[in-house]
Amino acid sequence: MKTIMLVCAAGMSTSLLVTKMEKAAEAQGVEVKIFALSASEADPEIEKGEIDVILLGPQVRFMLKQFEEKAARINIPVAVIDMKDYGMMNGEQVFAAANQLIEKGV
Repeated sequence: MKTIMLVCAAGMSTSLLVTKMEKAAEAQGVEVKIFALSASEADPEIEKGEIDVILLGPQVRFMLKQFEEKAARINIPVAVIDMKDYGMMNGEQVFAAANQLIEKGV
């Protein structure tokens, strides 16, 4: 099972996107765990090493380098969610982007 972590400023704005991504995964028959949390809550989850990809909300894109450094130690790819896909809550597209990153690796 794949695990996708979404990170935003407060951990709330991405909850709707998580739901839409879960629906996209279900439609494709993919078993996945998707969750969202705030940037301040992310470190313990990263340290567990059980995440396959980290996606940052556009509002925390300035933290990309910081997350890349943390995630590189345990080979987790990190990317910023496309602003248009985020704004439109396009769970299908964001899920597809996450899958591409997982397949590609770091």
